[in-house]
Amino acid sequence: MRLDGAVALVTGASSGIGAATAAALAAAGARLLLNGRDGARLDEVAARTGGTALRGDLAAEGGAARLAAQALGAASGGVDVLVNNAGLGWAGPIGELTAGKVAELAAVNLTAPIELTRLLVPGMVGRGRGGVAFVSSIAGVTGVRGEAVYAATKAGLAAFAESLAYEVRGHGVGVSVIVPAVIDTPFFSRRGRPYGRARPAPIPAGRVAAAIVSALEHERAVVYVPGWMRIPAWLHGTAPGAFRALAARFGDPGY
Repeated sequence: MRLDGAVALVTGASSGIGAATAAALAAAGARLLLNGRDGARLDEVAARTGGTALRGDLAAEGGAARLAAQALGAASGGVDVLVNNAGLGWAGPIGELTAGKVAELAAVNLTAPIELTRLLVPGMVGRGRGGVAFVSSIAGVTGVRGEAVYAATKAGLAAFAESLAYEVRGHGVGVSVIVPAVIDTPFFSRRGRPYGRARPAPIPAGRVAAAIVSALEHERAVVYVPGWMRIPAWLHGTAPGAFRALAARFGDPGY
Protein backbone atom coordinates (compact mmCIF):
# COMPACT_ATOMS: atom_id res chain seq x y z
CA MET A 1 0.00 0.00 0.00
CA ARG A 2 1.01 3.61 -0.38
CA LEU A 3 2.17 5.06 2.96
CA ASP A 4 2.53 8.67 1.88
CA GLY A 5 -0.37 10.49 3.53
CA ALA A 6 -1.65 7.39 5.34
CA VAL A 7 -2.61 7.67 9.02
CA ALA A 8 -0.57 5.13 10.98
CA LEU A 9 -1.07 4.07 14.60
CA VAL A 10 2.03 2.56 16.21
CA THR A 11 1.86 0.97 19.66
CA GLY A 12 4.89 0.73 21.91
CA ALA A 13 6.28 3.78 20.13
CA SER A 14 8.23 5.36 23.00
CA SER A 15 11.39 3.28 22.47
CA GLY A 16 13.03 0.42 20.63
CA ILE A 17 11.32 -1.02 17.57
CA GLY A 18 8.31 1.26 17.97
CA ALA A 19 10.34 4.47 18.01
CA ALA A 20 12.40 3.27 15.04
CA THR A 21 9.22 2.36 13.17
CA ALA A 22 7.77 5.80 13.85
CA ALA A 23 10.85 7.39 12.26
CA ALA A 24 10.71 5.04 9.26
CA LEU A 25 7.00 5.65 8.68
CA ALA A 26 7.50 9.41 8.97
CA ALA A 27 10.22 9.20 6.33
CA ALA A 28 7.73 7.38 4.09
CA GLY A 29 5.26 10.25 4.48
CA ALA A 30 2.81 8.70 6.95
CA ARG A 31 0.89 10.77 9.50
CA LEU A 32 1.63 9.27 12.88
CA LEU A 33 -0.41 8.44 15.96
CA LEU A 34 1.97 7.13 18.59
CA ASN A 35 1.06 5.14 21.67
CA GLY A 36 3.19 4.30 24.70
CA ARG A 37 3.23 4.28 28.49
CA ASP A 38 6.27 6.53 29.05
CA GLY A 39 4.90 10.01 28.44
CA ALA A 40 8.23 11.84 28.34
CA ARG A 41 9.84 9.49 25.87
CA LEU A 42 6.68 9.29 23.78
CA ASP A 43 6.53 13.08 23.55
CA GLU A 44 10.16 13.14 22.40
CA VAL A 45 9.49 10.60 19.64
CA ALA A 46 6.34 12.47 18.60
CA ALA A 47 8.24 15.76 18.41
CA ARG A 48 11.02 14.17 16.38
CA THR A 49 8.69 12.49 13.89
CA GLY A 50 5.86 15.02 13.72
CA GLY A 51 3.44 12.54 15.25
CA THR A 52 0.64 12.85 17.79
CA ALA A 53 1.28 11.25 21.19
CA LEU A 54 -1.54 9.10 22.57
CA ARG A 55 -0.33 8.02 25.99
CA GLY A 56 -1.99 4.93 27.44
CA ASP A 57 -1.39 1.57 29.07
CA LEU A 58 -2.54 -1.40 27.00
CA ALA A 59 -2.30 -3.62 30.07
CA ALA A 60 -5.05 -1.65 31.80
CA GLU A 61 -8.63 -2.82 31.53
CA GLY A 62 -10.19 -1.14 28.52
CA GLY A 63 -6.83 0.33 27.49
CA ALA A 64 -7.01 -0.87 23.89
CA ALA A 65 -10.57 0.36 23.42
CA ARG A 66 -9.63 3.78 24.78
CA LEU A 67 -6.66 3.96 22.43
CA ALA A 68 -8.80 3.01 19.43
CA ALA A 69 -11.27 5.75 20.33
CA GLN A 70 -8.46 8.29 20.73
CA ALA A 71 -6.95 7.29 17.40
CA LEU A 72 -10.24 7.54 15.56
CA GLY A 73 -10.88 10.91 17.18
CA ALA A 74 -7.48 12.20 16.09
CA ALA A 75 -7.65 10.82 12.54
CA SER A 76 -10.11 12.44 10.19
CA GLY A 77 -11.00 9.74 7.70
CA GLY A 78 -9.92 6.83 9.88
CA VAL A 79 -6.75 4.89 10.65
CA ASP A 80 -5.11 3.41 7.56
CA VAL A 81 -2.22 1.52 9.15
CA LEU A 82 -2.01 -0.31 12.46
CA VAL A 83 1.37 -1.46 13.75
CA ASN A 84 0.82 -3.77 16.72
CA ASN A 85 4.29 -3.50 18.21
CA ALA A 86 3.83 -3.07 21.97
CA GLY A 87 5.08 -6.09 23.86
CA LEU A 88 6.26 -7.25 27.26
CA GLY A 89 8.61 -10.07 28.18
CA TRP A 90 9.39 -12.12 31.24
CA ALA A 91 12.17 -14.67 31.73
CA GLY A 92 12.58 -17.29 34.43
CA PRO A 93 11.20 -20.60 35.74
CA ILE A 94 7.47 -21.01 35.17
CA GLY A 95 6.88 -21.51 38.89
CA GLU A 96 8.19 -18.04 39.62
CA LEU A 97 5.80 -16.36 37.21
CA THR A 98 2.90 -14.70 39.05
CA ALA A 99 -0.70 -14.80 37.92
CA GLY A 100 -0.63 -11.02 37.62
CA LYS A 101 2.34 -11.10 35.26
CA VAL A 102 0.69 -13.81 33.15
CA ALA A 103 -2.37 -11.57 32.78
CA GLU A 104 -0.21 -8.56 31.89
CA LEU A 105 1.75 -10.47 29.24
CA ALA A 106 -1.44 -11.81 27.69
CA ALA A 107 -3.12 -8.38 27.76
CA VAL A 108 -0.33 -6.43 26.08
CA ASN A 109 1.07 -9.07 23.72
CA LEU A 110 -2.14 -10.68 22.53
CA THR A 111 -5.44 -9.26 23.77
CA ALA A 112 -4.65 -5.60 22.99
CA PRO A 113 -3.60 -6.28 19.38
CA ILE A 114 -6.73 -8.35 18.85
CA GLU A 115 -8.92 -5.61 20.32
CA LEU A 116 -7.27 -2.83 18.31
CA THR A 117 -7.63 -4.89 15.16
CA ARG A 118 -11.27 -5.62 15.92
CA LEU A 119 -12.02 -1.94 16.32
CA LEU A 120 -9.91 -0.45 13.51
CA VAL A 121 -9.74 -2.97 10.67
CA PRO A 122 -13.47 -2.85 9.73
CA GLY A 123 -12.95 0.80 8.81
CA MET A 124 -10.04 -0.18 6.57
CA VAL A 125 -12.17 -2.84 4.90
CA GLY A 126 -14.97 -0.33 4.38
CA ARG A 127 -12.58 2.09 2.70
CA GLY A 128 -10.92 -0.69 0.69
CA ARG A 129 -7.47 0.32 1.87
CA GLY A 130 -5.23 -0.44 4.82
CA GLY A 131 -2.42 -2.40 6.37
CA VAL A 132 -1.82 -4.19 9.66
CA ALA A 133 1.58 -5.29 10.92
CA PHE A 134 2.04 -7.58 13.90
CA VAL A 135 5.45 -7.69 15.58
CA SER A 136 5.82 -11.28 16.72
CA SER A 137 9.05 -13.04 17.73
CA ILE A 138 11.14 -16.07 16.82
CA ALA A 139 10.13 -17.25 20.30
CA GLY A 140 6.58 -17.61 19.00
CA VAL A 141 7.79 -19.87 16.18
CA THR A 142 10.28 -22.15 17.92
CA GLY A 143 9.67 -21.68 21.64
CA VAL A 144 12.34 -20.47 24.07
CA ARG A 145 13.46 -21.92 27.38
CA GLY A 146 12.31 -19.86 30.36
CA GLU A 147 9.82 -17.78 28.36
CA ALA A 148 6.89 -20.12 27.83
CA VAL A 149 4.14 -17.55 28.36
CA TYR A 150 5.84 -14.89 26.23
CA ALA A 151 6.33 -17.45 23.45
CA ALA A 152 2.71 -18.54 23.70
CA THR A 153 1.41 -14.98 23.32
CA LYS A 154 3.57 -14.41 20.26
CA ALA A 155 2.51 -17.70 18.70
CA GLY A 156 -1.11 -16.73 19.28
CA LEU A 157 -0.49 -13.36 17.65
CA ALA A 158 0.87 -15.02 14.51
CA ALA A 159 -2.10 -17.42 14.31
CA PHE A 160 -4.52 -14.52 14.72
CA ALA A 161 -2.76 -12.56 11.98
CA GLU A 162 -2.87 -15.47 9.53
CA SER A 163 -6.56 -16.05 10.15
CA LEU A 164 -7.22 -12.32 9.75
CA ALA A 165 -5.39 -12.30 6.42
CA TYR A 166 -7.78 -14.92 5.06
CA GLU A 167 -10.75 -12.85 6.26
CA VAL A 168 -9.71 -9.55 4.67
CA ARG A 169 -8.30 -10.97 1.44
CA GLY A 170 -9.74 -9.12 -1.53
CA HIS A 171 -10.71 -6.07 0.53
CA GLY A 172 -7.54 -4.02 -0.01
CA VAL A 173 -6.13 -4.65 3.48
CA GLY A 174 -2.70 -6.22 3.87
CA VAL A 175 -1.69 -8.25 6.92
CA SER A 176 1.97 -8.78 7.79
CA VAL A 177 3.77 -10.63 10.57
CA ILE A 178 7.28 -9.50 11.44
CA VAL A 179 9.39 -12.11 13.23
CA PRO A 180 12.45 -10.54 14.87
CA ALA A 181 15.18 -12.47 16.62
CA VAL A 182 17.47 -10.62 19.05
CA ILE A 183 17.09 -6.86 18.73
CA ASP A 184 19.16 -4.24 20.53
CA THR A 185 16.41 -2.59 22.59
CA PRO A 186 15.54 -2.13 26.29
CA PHE A 187 13.34 -5.26 26.03
CA PHE A 188 15.87 -7.57 27.66
CA SER A 189 16.56 -5.35 30.65
CA ARG A 190 12.82 -5.04 31.26
CA ARG A 191 12.08 -8.76 31.07
CA GLY A 192 14.17 -9.44 34.17
CA ARG A 193 17.12 -11.24 32.54
CA PRO A 194 19.68 -9.71 30.18
CA TYR A 195 20.62 -11.37 26.91
CA GLY A 196 23.79 -13.29 27.57
CA ARG A 197 24.67 -15.15 24.37
CA ALA A 198 27.38 -14.24 21.89
CA ARG A 199 25.33 -15.48 18.93
CA PRO A 200 23.09 -14.43 17.40
CA ALA A 201 24.31 -10.92 18.12
CA PRO A 202 21.61 -8.27 18.71
CA ILE A 203 20.82 -6.18 15.67
CA PRO A 204 19.60 -2.55 15.53
CA ALA A 205 15.90 -1.80 15.89
CA GLY A 206 16.09 0.15 12.65
CA ARG A 207 16.38 -3.11 10.68
CA VAL A 208 13.05 -4.27 12.07
CA ALA A 209 11.50 -0.87 11.36
CA ALA A 210 12.67 -1.05 7.75
CA ALA A 211 11.19 -4.55 7.47
CA ILE A 212 7.84 -3.33 8.84
CA VAL A 213 7.64 -0.46 6.35
CA SER A 214 8.63 -2.71 3.45
CA ALA A 215 6.11 -5.38 4.50
CA LEU A 216 3.33 -2.79 4.63
CA GLU A 217 4.26 -1.27 1.28
CA HIS A 218 4.53 -4.62 -0.51
CA GLU A 219 1.95 -6.59 1.54
CA ARG A 220 4.41 -9.27 2.58
CA ALA A 221 2.83 -11.94 4.75
CA VAL A 222 5.78 -13.00 6.95
CA VAL A 223 9.20 -11.38 7.29
CA TYR A 224 12.05 -12.70 9.45
CA VAL A 225 14.62 -10.25 10.82
CA PRO A 226 17.39 -11.17 10.20
CA GLY A 227 16.37 -13.23 7.20
CA TRP A 228 18.42 -16.29 8.12
CA MET A 229 16.12 -16.93 11.09
CA ARG A 230 13.71 -18.54 8.65
CA ILE A 231 16.12 -21.52 8.65
CA PRO A 232 15.55 -22.58 12.28
CA ALA A 233 11.87 -21.76 11.79
CA TRP A 234 11.77 -24.06 8.75
CA LEU A 235 13.60 -26.84 10.59
CA HIS A 236 11.26 -26.52 13.55
CA GLY A 237 8.25 -26.90 11.26
CA THR A 238 9.54 -29.71 9.05
CA ALA A 239 11.60 -31.76 11.50
CA PRO A 240 10.62 -30.88 15.08
CA GLY A 241 12.45 -33.87 16.54
CA ALA A 242 15.72 -32.88 14.90
CA PHE A 243 15.18 -29.27 15.95
CA ARG A 244 14.68 -30.22 19.59
CA ALA A 245 17.75 -32.46 19.54
CA LEU A 246 19.86 -29.62 18.17
CA ALA A 247 18.34 -27.15 20.64
CA ALA A 248 19.16 -29.47 23.52
CA ARG A 249 22.76 -29.70 22.36
CA PHE A 250 23.46 -26.15 21.28
CA GLY A 251 20.81 -24.11 23.07
CA ASP A 252 17.46 -22.83 21.85
CA PRO A 253 17.59 -20.09 19.20
CA GLY A 254 17.38 -16.39 19.71
CA TYR A 255 17.06 -15.59 23.39
